[in-house]
Amino acid sequence: MMNRGIRGATTVTRNDEQEIVQETLRLLEEMVRRNELEPEYISNIWITMTQDLDATFPAKAIRQLDGWDLVPLMCSVEIPVQGSLPRCIRFMVQVNTEKSQSEIKHVYLNEAKRLRPDLSGSKS
Repeated sequence: MMNRGIRGATTVTRNDEQEIVQETLRLLEEMVRRNELEPEYISNIWITMTQDLDATFPAKAIRQLDGWDLVPLMCSVEIPVQGSLPRCIRFMVQVNTEKSQSEIKHVYLNEAKRLRPDLSGSKS
């Protein structure tokens, strides 16, 4: 098995705990679905949020899912680059897998599709 990184990102419309939790879980569920992931094979998940989001820890939502309580999770603040995408939550999921780099499916939702249109299927 190899250890691979899977990128994911989404945005929220406001700094609201419920919306951050909802979009965090939506992003994780989509990454799991597209890559056929199981918590047992995930080394860790690094989560960042832009500085305009501070209503909750995204990791708190993930830890409450069945089977995810032992997956190492870390939250941090994204580098505040001028003009960068606001209200953004980013994931770096490290997973042990037999998949090649080209088989990994990165996930970009909502306005975060603009970050990597080459990987998100977006033309913008």
